[in-house]
Amino acid sequence: MEGLTKHFPMGHGEFVHAVDDVSLSVSAGETLGLVGETGSGKSTVGRTILRLYEPTAGKIFFLGQEISQLKDRALFPIRRQMQMVFQDPYASLNPRMTVREIIAEPLEVHGLFHEEGGGRRVDELLEIVGLNSEHAKRYPHEFSGGQRQRVGIARALALRPRLLVLDEPVSALDVSIQAQIVNLLEQLQDEFNLAYLFIAHDLAVIRHICDRVAVMYLGQIVETGTRDEVYRETAHPYTQALLSAVPIPEPELRDERARIVLQGDLPSPIHPPSGCRFRTRCWKADERCAVEEPRIVTPLGTHGAACHYAESRDMLARP
Repeated sequence: MEGLTKHFPMGHGEFVHAVDDVSLSVSAGETLGLVGETGSGKSTVGRTILRLYEPTAGKIFFLGQEISQLKDRALFPIRRQMQMVFQDPYASLNPRMTVREIIAEPLEVHGLFHEEGGGRRVDELLEIVGLNSEHAKRYPHEFSGGQRQRVGIARALALRPRLLVLDEPVSALDVSIQAQIVNLLEQLQDEFNLAYLFIAHDLAVIRHICDRVAVMYLGQIVETGTRDEVYRETAHPYTQALLSAVPIPEPELRDERARIVLQGDLPSPIHPPSGCRFRTRCWKADERCAVEEPRIVTPLGTHGAACHYAESRDMLARP
C-alpha cells in the first residue's frame, strides 16, 4: 500500500484521522508486525487493506493489482486471497452455528463447498489447526479461548488465502495458550507460504514472530525496519519508550533498567498536533518539531525513523 489514509467523518466538518499516509509492504512467507498503543490506528490499517473500510486516499496493491478502487463484483474473487483472524475469539464466531457451519460458510459463499469436497475440507482444516472431526458438531461456547481461535484460523484458511491479517490474535488468550497459537501460526506460514500482517501491542510477541516491524503512533508510521534493527538499533523516541516498558525476566535487573515514562495522554486524532505528532510527549521536541513534519528516510537498508533527532539505542541491552 502507498499513502494509505482513512478518515472517519464526525459531523460539523470534523474527521477522525485514524490513518494518515501509511506505506507498507509484505511478501509471501514474511511476517510484518504492526505495533503501537491503543488508538494508534493499527486495526484500521488492517481492515482498510482488506477493504472492510473504504480508504479515504492512497493505493492498495495485491499481487501486483491495485484494488483500492475496485467495486464489489471485481473485488469478490480477490477477497478469497485475503482473510482476517480477529482479536476476540468469543465475539468473532457465530454462537448459533456449529464449528462445521462456521468453517464451511466461506466455502459456500464463494461457491466452492462441493468443489473442495464439502465436509472433507472442513475435517482437513480442523486437523491442520490441531482439532479433530468430532469438534465439528460442537458450538463455540463448548470450547476454550484457544480452541475458538483455532476455529477462527481454520475459517480464515478455508479459501486458501495468500495474505492473513492477524488483528491481535493472541491478546485475549492466556499466556500459555498464546504460545500455542503463535507456534501454530508459524507452522502454517511455513507450510502454506502465507504472508502475515501481525497487529499487536505486545512487543514480546512481535519480536518472536515477525521478520519486519512497523511502529505506529496516532495514525502514522514512526519507525520501520527488520526485527533486529527496530529492537537493537531503536531510533525513534516513541519506540524507545515502548521497548523500555518490556518486562525483564531477571528480577535482579528490573530496578536497574532505565524506564522512559511518557508525559501526557495520546492527543486527539480529531485534532492531531502540527508537525511531529509525537512532539507533545517527546523529551527531544523543539520549535522545529512543531512546524516541520518528519519523514521516514531509509538511506541504508530498511531501517528508518520519522524523527528530526533520531538516535539509535540498543533497547535489548542489559544495563
